[in-house]
Amino acid sequence: MGNTASAQEGLAKVPEVALLFWIIKIAATTLGETGGDAVSMSMGLGYLVGTAIFAVVFLAAVTIQVKSPRFHPVIYWITIVATTTVGTTMADFADRSLHIGYTGGSSLLFVLLMTSLFTWYWVMGSVSVATVSEPKTEIFYWITIMFSQTLGTALGDWVADTEGIGYGGGVVAFGSLLAVVAALYYWTKISRTTLFWAAFILTRPLGAVVGDFLDKPLDHGGLALSRYTASLVLVAFMAAFIFFFPQRADRKAH
Repeated sequence: MGNTASAQEGLAKVPEVALLFWIIKIAATTLGETGGDAVSMSMGLGYLVGTAIFAVVFLAAVTIQVKSPRFHPVIYWITIVATTTVGTTMADFADRSLHIGYTGGSSLLFVLLMTSLFTWYWVMGSVSVATVSEPKTEIFYWITIMFSQTLGTALGDWVADTEGIGYGGGVVAFGSLLAVVAALYYWTKISRTTLFWAAFILTRPLGAVVGDFLDKPLDHGGLALSRYTASLVLVAFMAAFIFFFPQRADRKAH
């Protein structure tokens, strides 16, 4: 019993950052796009109502996650999906309903994300995910993730639509940037924390353009799949990886 308790004290409340983490993360961000669009567009509820619904889900999920005494994969990934769905509808509301455009929305969200990271670092002394083991740090972590997911949605739409490269081009663009981050991780000594957040941010627009590619009409460069079908397939994909490939909690930073 004492050894088990001691082992738990040495673990963070987040999963170990390995290949499995990134596979599930990309699936979660794609689900956020299809799921968010399913509620706000397919159901016809609009971006504001969709944002309100997903904000409630997000707050409930974060509350459960923070109160959980240890890392639990299902709770963690439900919370991630909650951040990415609310990020989708929030970004769409800012870009389209408030008419500030993709450029304005991306710029605003970038400032909010950097402010969140700076405040977290200023208060806690580190923004490493290995420090996420107590409620105050977790709150900073989830706020930062929510802003990063929202920014990623705006960036994905900006590149695919405004810049005119399409969804396939967006996948190539963001996939290439992620490959650069991976190369920097393996072949340089750049801060691992900096590279983690760079990769975390970039996986969101990748998921956004993949999600749009799946459900947008054929004449818009998409596959015209049902948002509901795409979302259910992504849920099944994530569930399979979560249950059949157990994840370990990351080691707590000392």
